[in-house]
Amino acid sequence: MSTMKVLNMAGAEVGTVELCDAIFGIEPNEAVVHEVVKNHLANCRQGTQSALTRAEVSGGGRKPWRQKGTGHARQGSTRAPQWTHGGIVFAPKPRDYSYVLNKKVKRLALKSVLSAKAAEGKLVVIDSIHMDTIKTADFRKFLTAVNAMGKAVVATAAVDMTIVKSARNIPGVLTTPATQLSVYDIINAEYLVLDQAALAKIEEVYA
Repeated sequence: MSTMKVLNMAGAEVGTVELCDAIFGIEPNEAVVHEVVKNHLANCRQGTQSALTRAEVSGGGRKPWRQKGTGHARQGSTRAPQWTHGGIVFAPKPRDYSYVLNKKVKRLALKSVLSAKAAEGKLVVIDSIHMDTIKTADFRKFLTAVNAMGKAVVATAAVDMTIVKSARNIPGVLTTPATQLSVYDIINAEYLVLDQAALAKIEEVYA
């Protein structure tokens, strides 16, 4: 097991903690991570785009000119795709882009990104993250003290609305309970900040 220092909210080292190699010490599987990120982005798509085909646009019921003798190319409707205000060829229609991935694939992807953050030195462990009052400036001061200011995911063992409301106005900072960590969010962030309770919850669930 690898050992990592534990900081308090002021940025001072207060101890060490051993990281589970089964979660924070594996060889990252880039192919699996890529598949999970694609799945996340596909599931986020609304799929509400819609356009009209030639059968759905109004007008065009009459043949614009006779078949032969005019010198024009033959035309059957003014709502064919080549006409202005005509229908769209292969028009997009509302559809569901979401699909389901194997649970083992998602777990491996999460372990891969957690291991990558630990290997890069972008994992920060805090003894306890707590806020007495909702104060964005205090939360920003905390992130600066632990050298995690910027794009960061802050994970706690459970939802703490004081922490959520303190962090939500800081650009690039996202708070989440440890059991709902997102592979996409971790990749998209530079730092992953965990308190010890969240770390214990992650090892309990994913080890």
